[in-house]
Amino acid sequence: MQHFKTLSAYIDYLELPGPEHPMLSVFSAKGEGFLPCPKESSPPITNDCYSISLKKIVKGDLNYGRTTYDFTNGALICIAPRQVLQWNSSVVYDQKGFSINFHEDFLKGTELAHQIKKYGFFSYSVNEALHLSPKEEKQLESIVENIEIEYQNNQDEFSKDIIISQLSTLLKYANRFYERQFLNRKELSNNLLEQFNQQVSEYLESGQLQEKGIPSIEQIADKMSVSQRYLSDTLKKETGKTTTEHLQLLLIDEAKNMLLQPSKSIAEVAYELGFEYPHYFSRLFKKKEGVSPTVYREKYRMN
Repeated sequence: MQHFKTLSAYIDYLELPGPEHPMLSVFSAKGEGFLPCPKESSPPITNDCYSISLKKIVKGDLNYGRTTYDFTNGALICIAPRQVLQWNSSVVYDQKGFSINFHEDFLKGTELAHQIKKYGFFSYSVNEALHLSPKEEKQLESIVENIEIEYQNNQDEFSKDIIISQLSTLLKYANRFYERQFLNRKELSNNLLEQFNQQVSEYLESGQLQEKGIPSIEQIADKMSVSQRYLSDTLKKETGKTTTEHLQLLLIDEAKNMLLQPSKSIAEVAYELGFEYPHYFSRLFKKKEGVSPTVYREKYRMN
């Protein structure tokens, strides 16, 4: 797989005009202007750059990670360094919007270098993009216009700080809009929780717990064809519980049924549920239920 270590090499590969700065490129369509279009197709590639694009692609098969982007107008695409990209000749590029690419080293020594890693949308599968309203588009475009002014000017000792500040503002707005999107997607989050519960139930029923242990959240998300980060954020926003907490609740629910079988010891229940250490199972059970597995079993027998 081809990897591009510099921004210039990546931009050159895309067959786009060379950047004005060795670590930053900004393309923006103003008025009657149009964005340049990158090369027609590409096998899987990676690079060391961040990309933030608005309405850059409207349809086609662009693969980012393991999934295919759901293109619509108003989609903000955020790509992190070393993510796998691939697209074919069926991709249609929108000639309006903006596209910002910058090498990760451009942020070195700045607060944004640490902050950008906290923005979950850079780790999402691309079919989980941010879909903007016209008003939100204008807000982001106005910030990009400020970035482009500095980018096109003769750069001085203040240029980088100003651009970094504007980039930080752009990402803060994007984060706000993502939060809004999560709040407005209750139906989707409910569906995700149902799928999550179904995947865990199928895993429990298949007998894989004893053989492979407790499934990881990444495994479950992969089965659901969503990213781990997106699944966690959506469920946390809607239910107040993390994916790990949901998994633990399902395991404890299964444990209750198994504890009512007098032939099984606490240790056997723990092992059958995939816990390597019975004392960890007992601590988790007490934390969730308020009583130990032994007390729970005795309480049920008394009733």
